[in-house]
Amino acid sequence: MTPDIRTRNKHRVFNGLGGNFVKNSNSLASENVKAPIGQPFVELSETDSTNIYAMTHIQHNMATHGSVFFAHRQWAGKGQHGKSWITESGQNLIMSVVIDPQPLVQGQQFRLSVAVALACYDFFYRYAGDETSIKWPNDIYWRDRKAGGILIENQLRGQKWQWAVAGIGININQVLFDAALLNPVSLKQITGKTFDPVQLARELCTHIDVRLRQLQEASFDELLTAYNEHLYKKGALIHLKKANSRFSCSLLGVNEQGDLLVENGPSDRFQFGEISWIIE
Repeated sequence: MTPDIRTRNKHRVFNGLGGNFVKNSNSLASENVKAPIGQPFVELSETDSTNIYAMTHIQHNMATHGSVFFAHRQWAGKGQHGKSWITESGQNLIMSVVIDPQPLVQGQQFRLSVAVALACYDFFYRYAGDETSIKWPNDIYWRDRKAGGILIENQLRGQKWQWAVAGIGININQVLFDAALLNPVSLKQITGKTFDPVQLARELCTHIDVRLRQLQEASFDELLTAYNEHLYKKGALIHLKKANSRFSCSLLGVNEQGDLLVENGPSDRFQFGEISWIIE
C-alpha cells in the first residue's frame, strides 16, 4: 500500500542537497564490518533521484554499506547514457543501494555490475519465470521487453574506488507506459497480479546481499558463467548500431572485462557505449 505522499518520508529529516536527509550517526570512515543490504532501508515518499539522494548522503558521511533508499516517486530518475528513467508514482520499484566495493579495485567495476544484474535477475525470475534474461550490460528483460534497468555510479578518490551506488528501477504494477518507450513490461502485465513494491524491494535486498557475498567469497568465473547463461539473445542473431552503421552478428557472450563478444560482425568484441542495440 502506498503511503500518504503528503508525508515526505517516514523518518525525521532535515533539508539538504538532492532532497531531504535522513540522519545516520554512523560515519562512513568508521564502518569496518559490512552490514546486510537493506540495513538501513529508508523509504521516501518522493525525491528527485534516489541515486542523487544516496550520493549526497555519502558525501556528507550519512550512509553506510548496505543503506538502501527507496522512493515511491522520483521526478529526475537517471538511466544509461544520460537518459531519463520514467516511472509512474507509487507503482514500481525505485531504489538505490550504497555499496562498499572492497576488495574490488578500480578497473573491476564490471564485476559489481554482474553481481547486481544477477541479483535483479534472481528476483525477477522468481515471479516471471524462464523467459527472464539479462540484456548486456545490465537490463532485465522478459521475452523481448524491458522490465528493469540498473545504473551504477561510483565515487573515486585518486586510484581508490571508495563507493558505488546501484540505482535500480523495475516495473511492478504499471500497465500504461509513455509512448516513447520502445518495449516496456511489468510484473503485473506478466502475471496479472498486483504487488507491494516496498515488500518486493526488501526482497530484492536479500538477493543483492547473496550475490555480493558470492562476489567476495567465490571466483568471479562462477558469476560470469551464470551471467552468460542468462544473457539475452546469447547464440542468436542480433542487430547493432555503431555510429551510423547498422549490422547483424551472432552473440557469443561477454568476457570478464565486460566486452560483448560476437561473431560475423565488423569486430569480434565491443565495449559498453561503443554500440547500441536495435530492438525489433
